[in-house]
Order: sequence, then C-alpha cells, then structure tokens
Amino acid sequence: MMLVSSLSFICMHALVARVSQDLPAFEVAFFRNLFGLFWLLPALIRARFAPLKTTKLHLHALRGVTNSISMLMFFSALAFTPLAQATSLAYTSPLFVTLGAALFLGETFRIRRLTALAFGFVGMLIVLRPGLIEIGTGPLLVIGSAVLWAVAMIDIKILSRTDSSLTIAAYMVLFLTPVTFIAALFVWQWPTLSQLGWLVLVAAFGTIGHLLFNEAFKHADATVLMPLDFTKLIWASLIGFFAFGQIPDLWTWVGGAVIFTSATYISYREHQISRRARDTGGDPSKKQAALP
Repeated sequence: MMLVSSLSFICMHALVARVSQDLPAFEVAFFRNLFGLFWLLPALIRARFAPLKTTKLHLHALRGVTNSISMLMFFSALAFTPLAQATSLAYTSPLFVTLGAALFLGETFRIRRLTALAFGFVGMLIVLRPGLIEIGTGPLLVIGSAVLWAVAMIDIKILSRTDSSLTIAAYMVLFLTPVTFIAALFVWQWPTLSQLGWLVLVAAFGTIGHLLFNEAFKHADATVLMPLDFTKLIWASLIGFFAFGQIPDLWTWVGGAVIFTSATYISYREHQISRRARDTGGDPSKKQAALP
C-alpha cells in the first residue's frame, strides 16, 4: 500500500506538470480540491455532517490558508521544475516540522535529532548547490511550499488532540477549495473536456495516495513504512524521463538521499518517543526532554 501510495502521489505530480502546460497552476490546484471535495462528500453525508462539529475553527482556517498557499507554490513549481528535483526538495518538509515543533510547541530534542536536522539541510544544499549553479525559481517555490506545509502539519498536530481525522480532512477541502478558487479567478481560463479529464485524474491519484498512505499506517509502523517513501524519487525519475525527457543529475540523487535519511531518522525518533510514552502512560511531548 505504501509503494502504490508513493506511485500515486508522483503520478498526481506528473499530471499536474502536464496539465500546467495548458492551464494555470492555480486553476489546477482549485480543481484538485474541488474534485477532492466530491470524493469526501459521501463520507460526510453518511455521518450526517457530524464531523463538522469543532471548537477549533480558527485552527482549521489557519491550516486551510497555509495549506492553500503551499499547494499553489508547489503546483506552480511543478510546471517548470524537474520532477525528481522537486521530489527531493519536498523531503525537507519533515525537517521544518521538527524545527517548528521545537520553536512553537515547546518540543525539545538533543544532539542526535539536532545532528539529523543539520544533516538534512546539508542535503538540501547539495541539491541546490548555491554559488555553483543558479538557484531557479522552481526550487525556491518547492522549499517555500515545504515550509508552509510544515506549518500546516504543526497545526494538524494540535488539531489531532481534539478533532478526528475526518474532521481535519473535511475542513481541509472546505477551506482549500474557496481559497484556491479565489486565486484561480485571477488567471482563469475555461478548461476543455479533455483537460477536465486530466484534472479528474489529478484528484483521483491524490485521493488514492492519501487513502493508501493512511491505511498503510494502520497495518505497519512508521519505521517500516518511511524507507519505502524514498521510492517517490525513483518513480519521479522514471516518469520524468519517459514522460518529459528529464534526466536527474547525480547531485539530485545524493542530496535527496541525504534529506530522506535525515527525515526518516527524525520520524524514527518521534516514533520511539511516542511508543515509550505509551508504554509508561506518559505524555509524548514531555518524554522528549529525556531522549536525545
């Protein structure tokens, strides 16, 4: 499930890159969310819209705005950034989540996680190679998207303490759809039937990716699944080559591997912290202070 999820996400990114050659990326993002809302409506109707009850509407709104801007930046970058390079840089998001959690949630970490964080940002520099090659707009948009997605993930961490996954998912599309629609209005052009078909596929692959990703974590630990997430770079390289004639250079692979290794180690440490906290009946956030 994790392997197919990773492939689905890269297929969605490839389709976004393809459709963005003919339609504005902002409009592609809007239709991704609109059709995603249609996928979610049956679940909400079956639950009689009970998941929409929340006391954290302001946090859902914050997540919606930051997630919208992140998606708009990433979709814009995919229009002119090699798929493998965008995938490599997108792996930096967990690094920014870890940094933000320390700054805003009071989570603490010592030398091992701090070293892993520094290691990950070195990987980002390997991909970008500032001073050796010109840093294009696309990579900068991907990094900016990763930073904003990290903010959204921190928001989700807070929301998950009180709201269900369906509530969080429902408010995501309810906020993202109108926000991305407003952005799309400034560059709007009516899609053809053929383009609408591509846009439906974009939403379908994105939905399949999310569903399989969530389901995979119900059946296996993060420490088992996260290494498989690296297959995104393999899928991105293959699809980028056969669909767009893109050939990733060696430094994209090296930097992507470094970033991914760092993000995987941080994920592993967080998993260890949560497991020990459950075993001792404590609070994971408090247990972090005792672990390096």
